Amino acid sequence: MGQLSERSVGTAWEHLRRLPVWLPPALLTLAVTVTGLGSAQLWRDELATWSAATRSPRDLARLAGTIDAATGPYYLLMHGWTRVFGDSTIALRVPAVLAMTAAAGLLAVLGAQLVDRRAGLFGGLLFAVLPGTSRYGQEARPYALATMLAVLATLLLVTALRRPSWARWAGYAVAVAALGLIHLIALTLLAAHALVVVITWWRGPAAVGIASPVAGTTPTHHTAPVHHTTPTHDSAPVHDNAPVHDNAPVGRPGGRDGRIWRWVIALVPAALVVTPLLLRARAQRSQQLSWVDPARLDDLSALPGGVAQSSVVGGLLVGVAALGAARLGRRALLPVSAMLLPVLLLFAVGTVVPLWVPRYLVFVVPFACLLAGAALAAVAAPAALVVVVLAALLGLPDQAALRRTHEWPRSAPVDYAGAAQVIADGQRPGDAVVYSPRHSWLFLDLGIEYHLGDPPRDVLVTEDEVRRGDLWAAECPQPAQCLAGTTRVWLVVSGRHAEPLAAVPGAKGDALRTDFTVTQVWQRAGLTVALLTSRPDR
Repeated sequence: MGQLSERSVGTAWEHLRRLPVWLPPALLTLAVTVTGLGSAQLWRDELATWSAATRSPRDLARLAGTIDAATGPYYLLMHGWTRVFGDSTIALRVPAVLAMTAAAGLLAVLGAQLVDRRAGLFGGLLFAVLPGTSRYGQEARPYALATMLAVLATLLLVTALRRPSWARWAGYAVAVAALGLIHLIALTLLAAHALVVVITWWRGPAAVGIASPVAGTTPTHHTAPVHHTTPTHDSAPVHDNAPVHDNAPVGRPGGRDGRIWRWVIALVPAALVVTPLLLRARAQRSQQLSWVDPARLDDLSALPGGVAQSSVVGGLLVGVAALGAARLGRRALLPVSAMLLPVLLLFAVGTVVPLWVPRYLVFVVPFACLLAGAALAAVAAPAALVVVVLAALLGLPDQAALRRTHEWPRSAPVDYAGAAQVIADGQRPGDAVVYSPRHSWLFLDLGIEYHLGDPPRDVLVTEDEVRRGDLWAAECPQPAQCLAGTTRVWLVVSGRHAEPLAAVPGAKGDALRTDFTVTQVWQRAGLTVALLTSRPDR
């Protein structure tokens, strides 16, 4: 039986090995991320995406000028997507699914280019089973796209440094510009790129281990290896110090060539398109990130669990990645710097300017997986697959939890759909709705409106969020006057309250308590819904 099992594993591995290196990680990521794709409700950030994506381009420009310039390009992309595919929960999340799927495939190719086929394959498979890959691959936000573009830009950089040509540098320039437009903070990856480019310029590609695949490694495609002193294509195994000819000089140890200048020129388009966005986003920081605290040292230790969406899986990933870095030597420079430099830069800035948000660094996870893949490539294939399966099993509780809610902590979900259903079941013509608080990152109004095709009249609104170019509507400064003539009001309050009227502060609460009584109260996760009727003596 043991011999049969070993033979079966060997046969399965042989079939896996013959597939294109990118295919198994991409298919596994797709399978995992589409599982339960619509199970969790849109959470507050995704509601902001829905609100923005369903506006006209002119209204989106107004929004970008007011509060959310940094995410404006992503919203514009989602506007085009929703025009074609609609705004259902699944439709809004599919772009993230596709981006994470592509990221897994590109990661496998990058690993095969930098190390060998096995490293790329195992790194991609490990990436696919991380809870963080599912979380951000199932979220209508830009982080999955940023992850894909970060891996793509790095892969194109390796290609351009290995075989310099203006066409390859142009591809890299486009990828970097797209990365900056989708996620400004992801441009910290350029620190790692700069380090590799400078060392390559000064000492040659061999100094950072990207001159060519290492001799004796498995080629990056499924055909039989071809042994040449000088490669005939990118994936053929060659010696680490062998020159690569592509109508451009290749740097030699102690020599220099034009790579660094081509790299600098390739950054010009990105600078031109991203700088205005960066300046506008900087001016909006106090509005957009008012909830963020300065970074502290313990934030660094919590980061692996934050980006992996599981403390135990994040710890496992860091441990195996460290082994991979030790194994690779100089070839670890690019993935290690791509993993660490964005973290250290954001942390350093975040101690002074509140910018430290763990999910902003999701794009570094593939590089940790690449290093982990290099460690797994050094052991027998069955043992490596056991580690991947172990990571998947350890992450199962978090995988299940994030498919219930994307809120954090996950023990405190917000049931917008449940609250909306209460209103839908009891709504009558002429009813009004009031939200408390209005100006909150919970987006109570957006949550109810998303789930109700025909919501009650938002009686206190004087100017909606679209006209304001904002994420929040403006409310009546004299609530009692705006409520005059209304006989039934649906009150939606954040949190659980036995007496919801008492939870409404200020003039709005005074007007409601004076003119209305509570007829019935419903409790839903994270929300309280109350039906108010006008007092008989009003």
